[in-house]
Amino acid sequence: MSDFKGKTILITGAASGIGRLMAIMIAREGGQLILWDINETNLNMVKAEIDSVGARSFCYTCDVSKKEAVFATAEKVLKEVGTIDILINNAGVVVGKNFSEYTSDEIEFTVNVNLMSRFWILQAFLPHMKQANCGHIVTIASAGGIIGTAKLSVYAATKFADFGFDESLRAEFKKSNINIKTTVICPYFIDTGMFKGVKTRFSFLLPILKPEKVAKKTIKAIKKNKPRLFMPKMVYLVPLLRIFPVRIFDMIANMMGVNSAMDYFTGRKEES
Repeated sequence: MSDFKGKTILITGAASGIGRLMAIMIAREGGQLILWDINETNLNMVKAEIDSVGARSFCYTCDVSKKEAVFATAEKVLKEVGTIDILINNAGVVVGKNFSEYTSDEIEFTVNVNLMSRFWILQAFLPHMKQANCGHIVTIASAGGIIGTAKLSVYAATKFADFGFDESLRAEFKKSNINIKTTVICPYFIDTGMFKGVKTRFSFLLPILKPEKVAKKTIKAIKKNKPRLFMPKMVYLVPLLRIFPVRIFDMIANMMGVNSAMDYFTGRKEES
């Protein structure tokens, strides 16, 4: 069982949404926070909230879509704060439209934020975790990382990759007897504004999730060293449905309203 007290935790996308909520929850449990986000104003507001509970935090404005910015910010963290114990890769963006409507810039930005930034950040901090032979890497993926849906092609591609990245890391660490834990979080749509406008056909089975609940369950999963968390429980059935022929799988997804969920999406395009 992991404990946040006395630990240093880096959270990306910490200025809003579940990143902000997790930061405050961890602060209340005695963790020292390193907060990354592109939104400096909101980042400072989160810091003020953390200060109010008597915890220590360090803020870094960083555009994680840019490799040079990630490595430069990581170097500053290592120099000014030191090594980290827990990394929560949370920053994410979404563009909700058919693939043929994407611009190349939108594709590149989405891939860089949702996927490439994970690689770059881990390249900066993993050597120190391995040297200490301890640490915890948390990847905020998505239910869209285990089932592809209409109008989420690039987002789903990055989240499938996030899921696979976590799985491979877990296998590597176990094979090499390295004491670093991994946790992947795969929630359905969260009501943070990032997926504003999405609809669910059967809210009792696939509800739009409350951010407070997602943050709380994520914190609990990290503390228990749980390797995987799907939300809601209905999402655990998705891998099992893949035993059916593709036409049956697609029929079930359509019946559940999964492929119509993004029809009225408006959302927002900044990191969260």
